[in-house]
Order: sequence, then structure tokens, then C-alpha cells
Amino acid sequence: MKADLFEALSLNIAAHKACAVVTDIEAGSQILIGADTRIGDLKLKEEQLAVVNQLIVGDVSGQIDETNLFVRVYGPALRLIIVGAVHIAQALAPMAQLAGFKVTVIDPREAFVRAGRLSEVEALTDWPNEGMHKLQPDSRTAVVTLTHDPKLDDPALAAALRSKAFYIGSLGSNRTHAKRLARLTEDGFSERDLDRIHGPVGLDIKAKTPSEIAVSILGEIVATRRRAAA
Repeated sequence: MKADLFEALSLNIAAHKACAVVTDIEAGSQILIGADTRIGDLKLKEEQLAVVNQLIVGDVSGQIDETNLFVRVYGPALRLIIVGAVHIAQALAPMAQLAGFKVTVIDPREAFVRAGRLSEVEALTDWPNEGMHKLQPDSRTAVVTLTHDPKLDDPALAAALRSKAFYIGSLGSNRTHAKRLARLTEDGFSERDLDRIHGPVGLDIKAKTPSEIAVSILGEIVATRRRAAA
């Protein structure tokens, strides 16, 4: 790898920007492809660039079909922001970490945050609007609210809706979710905005226990992410 390409790759990684190095495995020529970066001596066709960008979105490295081109993707960790240090969070946080997510829990109730399996998870004991402002959700971030308390859930959902978060979910029954949407509508969010919220949260697997609900939530997050990359 040439020095200028290595330097650009290092800068992208340090800035937590997804990118990929494409190598012609016969000729040895390379190019770095990123959102605002294109450096190298390898020339790609438009259709090949489209494949590379698709691989970047999907966090998948591999060879482009019927070519000598190998794509090595470098992506920052996906993030999961959980609002509410409740029993479901205690199951969801470690599951999400195993799936490769960097997890942060937001809950102003410090005793909840420091309890059980959450004691080793990154946490902010801020009010959700303050915590979300610090974390700045982006297109590689999922946000889940679990408190059932509008004072905590609604500000987090509002912040998530104003962000590029790829997944937004909120715990509660259909009735609870309808009331939630009505409140957010009063706050100025459109029907299109509110369609981004998965509520009731999680895949419909008839989950009952906190751990089962956590499985359904993580499954829906992964499914949403992979559909966006398809």
C-alpha cells in the first residue's frame, strides 16, 4: 500500500468514516473509496463503484464477481443507544455487544444504570435529550427507548427522528404507541417522520420474557440494517 493511500485510510479510520480499499490482486494497483475520499491508481467502472459502495454500506468485504478486484471494507462500529436501564436493557445490551454493536445506555437514574449486567456497559446518567445531544446518532446508530415514561422516551425519540439513525424503536403496546405518536405529532413531526419508529418494538415472535423481547429487538435491528444494505 502506497504512503498516500495508507495515510488517507488512517485518517478515515480515525474519523470513524466507513471506507474500502479495492485491490487488483493481479496488477497490485489500489484505490481507497470513502464518502469524501477517492485516492489511488486503480480505475473502476461506475458499476464497480456501485458494488463497492454497496459493500461499504453492508460492512462486507469480498471479491467483485468475475473480476480480479478484492474489496476490503473498513467500517466504524455500529452503535446502539438504549434509553432506560430496565430489565430488557440488561438482556439487550450484552446481546448487542456480542453482535458487534457499541452500546450506550442513557438513564438519569444512576442506581438503575449501575445495576446487574449494565454495570460494565457504557452509560450516561443524563436526561435523554442531553445524552442524545452528546452521542449524536448517525446513520450507523440504532436507538431504542424502553422506559414507558414519556418524560424520558419522548425527548429521545424526538432527537432520534432529527438524526440519521438507521433504526428507531420504542417499547409499548399498540395503544401506548398510538398515544406516543399523537404527542410527537403535536411536537411537529410528520407522518413520514413517525413511520421511522418501530412500535411496538421488535419482531413479532410472541416474546414474553425480557430476554425474549431483547432477542426480538436485536433481530429487528439487524434485519433493518441488512435490508438497507441490500
